[in-house]
Amino acid sequence: MSVAATASLSLTDPPAPANAEAAESARPGYTAMWVGITCEFVEFAVFFVVYFVARWSYPEVFRAGAPRLWTLGGLLITLVMLTSGYLLVRTVLAVRRDDQRAARVWMTGAFIVSLGYPLLKWLEIQWNPAHGVIAGNNAFFTVYYYLTINHFMHSAWGILGMAWVLLRVWQGAYRPGNLKGVESMAIYWHATDIVWLMLFSLFYAFV
Repeated sequence: MSVAATASLSLTDPPAPANAEAAESARPGYTAMWVGITCEFVEFAVFFVVYFVARWSYPEVFRAGAPRLWTLGGLLITLVMLTSGYLLVRTVLAVRRDDQRAARVWMTGAFIVSLGYPLLKWLEIQWNPAHGVIAGNNAFFTVYYYLTINHFMHSAWGILGMAWVLLRVWQGAYRPGNLKGVESMAIYWHATDIVWLMLFSLFYAFV
């Protein structure tokens, strides 16, 4: 099963008694989500191996390519990812307190902020060709597009998941005894945050 399919299944909360969470593992979120995130990390670990092999093979190309990227765009995407992740944490905390009004406010904010990522990515795609950042031009740009587009695909599934969780939050589906779905959403988004911070460091900041 793909990571996206695992995420989709994990965000659906079946009817459960009030003490269902106590009967499950004390681990936040669904086990299936943790499995999916592990698969995602393994996938990107392979991608990072490709990155470092290419960087080792073409050091001058990588040094010359990094300054041509839209650094401001990378910084703004980082801000969007981290801010929406923070708002998701506040949503989880509000649900744990059974503060439904606060949960709706925080979750709505998290979803709206997350939409900044596809907007910024679209602007970056428009910006890149004008500055010579074209896939296939050299090893740096090829690896850059491959890794960042893969990350965007994972994040897009996360944004779709947020839309579903937002609907469920407004329906009042999550309660202190039944919040695995909203926890899973926050965990998944934090996983994409971690991967993005790596990508930002290796490409835009060129660590």
